[in-house]
Amino acid sequence: MEIYSSRKIQFEQDLNELKKKYNLLSTIRLVCGILILLSGYYFLKAYDSLYLTTVFVLVVVFVFLMKKHDKISNQRKLKEAIIAINSDEIAYLKTNKLPFENGIEFNDFSHPYCYDLDIFGNHSLFQNLNRTATFIGKITLASRLMKSLSNEEILKNQEAVKEVSNKIDWRQNFSAMAKVGKDSKLVYQKIINWSTSKSEDFSVKDTILSFATPVIITISFLSYLVTSNDLFLKIIGYLFAINLGIIGSFYKRIKSEINHTTEIDAIVKQYGLLIESIENEVFLSDKLNNLKDKLKSENTKASNELKQLSELFSRMDTINNLFVSLVFNGLFLFHAHTLKSLLNWKKNNAASLKKWLDVIGEFEMLNSLANFSYNNSDFVFPEINSNYEVSFSDLSHPLLNSKTRIGNDVTFQPQSFMILTGSNMSGKSTFLRSLGINMVLAGIGAPICASKANIHPMPILVSMRLSDSLSDSESYFFAEIKRLKLIMDNLEGNRAFVLLDEILRGTNSDDKRNGTIEVVKKMISKNAIGAIATHDIEVCLTTNEFPNQLTNKCFEVEIVNNELHFDYKLRDGICKNKSATFLMKKMGVI
Repeated sequence: MEIYSSRKIQFEQDLNELKKKYNLLSTIRLVCGILILLSGYYFLKAYDSLYLTTVFVLVVVFVFLMKKHDKISNQRKLKEAIIAINSDEIAYLKTNKLPFENGIEFNDFSHPYCYDLDIFGNHSLFQNLNRTATFIGKITLASRLMKSLSNEEILKNQEAVKEVSNKIDWRQNFSAMAKVGKDSKLVYQKIINWSTSKSEDFSVKDTILSFATPVIITISFLSYLVTSNDLFLKIIGYLFAINLGIIGSFYKRIKSEINHTTEIDAIVKQYGLLIESIENEVFLSDKLNNLKDKLKSENTKASNELKQLSELFSRMDTINNLFVSLVFNGLFLFHAHTLKSLLNWKKNNAASLKKWLDVIGEFEMLNSLANFSYNNSDFVFPEINSNYEVSFSDLSHPLLNSKTRIGNDVTFQPQSFMILTGSNMSGKSTFLRSLGINMVLAGIGAPICASKANIHPMPILVSMRLSDSLSDSESYFFAEIKRLKLIMDNLEGNRAFVLLDEILRGTNSDDKRNGTIEVVKKMISKNAIGAIATHDIEVCLTTNEFPNQLTNKCFEVEIVNNELHFDYKLRDGICKNKSATFLMKKMGVI
C-alpha cells in the first residue's frame, strides 16, 4: 500500500504543476486573442501592413498555444486518472472497498461453476480482479474466467503476468489511458458494426469529380491574383455553387458511413494511444511479444492507422457544422475527399480492426491479473503437470482477509476424491470454494492463494449453490438433479475437478443418504477428482469399500469456556463433535 500512497502524492504534485501551466497558457491565449482582434481592428482602420503582419504572427502563436493547451489538458486527464487508480488501490487494500465493476451481467446460472463460486457479482472474484477500463478488456477478463486454458497457454500467461506485474509505471499508464477514453459497450459495438458494414466504392467518376472543381477554383483564384480580372471571381462563384450540388449527391453516402458513429473519434484515438503504448514497450515473454506482433502492419503501425481513423471520423463529424460544411465543401469538396479516405481506410484495415482491439482486451486482462499478483506478493504461481495430480500447501480463499484466513494442506493423490464432514460454520463450504476458486485462477495463469501448488488444470464442475427457478416452474431439488446430470455428462470420457456441497437436500434422509452414496460411487467410477461435503456419517463409510479412491477429511469444532471454537484446520478422518445440540441448549431452543 505504501507504493500506491507515494505514487499518489507524486502524481498530485505533478498535477498541480500542470494546472499552473494550464492556467498560464489559458491567460496567454486570452491575451493573444484580444491582441488579434485589436490588430485586426487597426488594420481595417488604417490599412497598415504592420497590423496585418501582426495579425498573421499572432494567429500562428494562437494556434501553437491551442495545441500546447490541448496537450497539457490531455496530460492533466492522464494524471487525474493515475491518481484515481492509486486511490482505488489504497481504498481496496485498506478497507476492502471494491470500486470496480462486478461483471454481474456475465453471471450464468447454467455455467458449471460461475454462480456457485461467486465468479461474478458483488464481492466476486471478477470484481476483485477487474482493473479493466475498456469494454473489450472487461469481456476478455470475464470470458477468461469461464474456461481453463491449455497447459501451454497457462505457462505463457504465467510468464506474461509475472513480467507485467513488475512494470508498475507502464501498467498504470496503460490503465490510465484506457480510463480516460471512457469506453463503453455501445461505442465498441458502433466501431465493430461500422468496420463490418458494406460500403459503396468510390468510383473513378467520383474521384475525377472530387478533384476537378477544386483544382479549377484554385487556378481561378491564382489567376485573379495575377490579373485582377473579375471573371475569375465569377467562375469561383459558379463553381462554389456547383460544388455544393456535388456534395449534396454524396450526402446520403456520407451520412450512411457516419450513422451511429457520432463522437467515437475520441475513443478511437485512445485505442490508438493504448496500442502505441504496447508498440513502444519492450517485452520479454512470448505471450506479450506474440500479442505485440499482431499489431504489425506491412506499411505502417496499427497505432498510426487508428490515429488516422480517429482524425477521419472527426472530420466527417463536421458535416453537421453549417459553416464548415458550406465553406469547405463549396471550395474544396472537403467531405467528399474525407469520405474517399474513410472508404480506403475501411478497405485496407477493417479486417484487422477487431484483431487490434482484441489485443487491447488481452493486455487489459493480463494487466488485471498482474495487478492481482502485485497486490498479493505472497501468492504463488502453481507448477503445472499432465498427470492429473492436484496438491496445495497452505491453501486458502484469495478473497478472505490475509490477516485472518487459515491455510490448509491438501492433496488428491493417491486418493482422488475426498468426503468432507464437519458441523455448520466449521469451514466446509469455504474450503470447497477455496479449492474451486484457486483452480479457476490456476487455469488462467494467475497466482493462487497458497504457498506451493502442483496442478493439472482441468474442467471444473460444481454443485454448491442452487436456487429455485420459479420462472421455469422448477424446484430447487429438480434444479440440483439437473446440475448433477450435467456434471455426470461432462465426466463422460473426460476427467474433471468436481466439488459438491451437501447434495440432495430436497428429499428425506434415507433417500438423501443412499443417493449421495451412489453419486460418490459414480464419481469415482468416472475418475473424478475433487470433494463432496456431507453431514451424513454413513456416507463416509464408503471409503471402506473404495480405500484407494476415497479419503475422509473433516473440520472439527471445540467447546472452550462454554463457547464454540473453530480453528478451520483440515484433519484426517470423520467429524466427531456436534455443535447443533450445544447451540440450541445455549440459546434456549431446547
